[in-house]
Amino acid sequence: MSNTKLQIASLSPPVSGQPDLLIVAGEHSGDQQAARMVKRLLPQHSDLSIAALGGDALAKAGAQLLFDLTSSSVVGIVEVIRNYRFFRNIMDETIHWIDTYRPRVICLVDYPGFNLRLAEKLYQMGISQKGGGEVRVVYYISPQIWAWKAKRRFTMARYLDGLAVIFPFEVDCYKDTDLPVSFVGHPFVEKNYESPVGWNPSGPLMLLPGSRKVAVSRIAPVLFKGYAQYLKEGGKVKAVVLYPSDTIKEILSSILKQFPDLSDKVTLMKQEGVVEASGVLTSSGTMSLNCALAGIPGAIAYRANPITYRLGRILVKIPYLGINNLLLDEAMYPEFIQGAASPKKLAAEIFSVIESDERLKETRVMTKRLHSILRQSSEKNSAAWMVQQLTE
Repeated sequence: MSNTKLQIASLSPPVSGQPDLLIVAGEHSGDQQAARMVKRLLPQHSDLSIAALGGDALAKAGAQLLFDLTSSSVVGIVEVIRNYRFFRNIMDETIHWIDTYRPRVICLVDYPGFNLRLAEKLYQMGISQKGGGEVRVVYYISPQIWAWKAKRRFTMARYLDGLAVIFPFEVDCYKDTDLPVSFVGHPFVEKNYESPVGWNPSGPLMLLPGSRKVAVSRIAPVLFKGYAQYLKEGGKVKAVVLYPSDTIKEILSSILKQFPDLSDKVTLMKQEGVVEASGVLTSSGTMSLNCALAGIPGAIAYRANPITYRLGRILVKIPYLGINNLLLDEAMYPEFIQGAASPKKLAAEIFSVIESDERLKETRVMTKRLHSILRQSSEKNSAAWMVQQLTE
């Protein structure tokens, strides 16, 4: 991480003069969401120049990747403090790049700890429209102000020119501000969306510990212990673990070595194409929603740094961790958090999600409800919203 300043400062200028759009996405899920927006934009507006601090998905979608920000994502208060100098260097160099090349629009994607500070800096420097400049600064995928830090909405209204949200209830979260907010639908329910997962009664059990290094290091052992207990109790179904990058694969391989009895039962698989499964144990991230929308019976298991967890219990006032459960206001995926994610409990859940016909029927009913909640017309999707931002 000490070479971050050199890596960013040595980047070449935009490929075609002043860029039309700069996207900043610091997590794999945000990188993928933004990439889908770019894929819809470029066929209709091939002359757009798009640069990004993101990951592989944005690069493959046609954006000029300035720096792989997703490879450095962390979660939790403790981890952010440990890497403070690293992120400060990224912030400084990102601002320098923006000040030099002045993109027409900057689209900040989720990742609020970094992106909202960036928006504030651009306001203070007079670069953003809200700060008196010419660069339009917008936000795609709202921070979870409905869970915690609700007062962030006033900060966002002060520094941002527009916001696109992917959950319909989020529009009302900003109704007491003057920030223009649009529900653009969730990309997972759009017609051309290719889900990375599907349900197959003969498929393996899917274990999804997440996409961030620290989270995977904490959650993967929990999932492996639960699966090992399932096998101990007579379970026969093999398991597959999806990983988004080689970095995560290395972490998973290292952890799996601690479970020699699972060596011929667990397959590590790159997150490419469609993987079918009969059930899933997952962290609470983006992939859990993918699984819920695909009709895969499942459960959520999560373990955070103990300090982060204690602070979260104080600050977060929501009934569920999983977004599918929040949208439905019921536990489509039962949640096992911290000590509740014991091997015995997780093993029992594995048997249920794989073998229970009643569990499958309940999952299918709730999957239909989820699709209805998250759908939006093509005239109001994220690409249409971005075209509007570029023309204002």
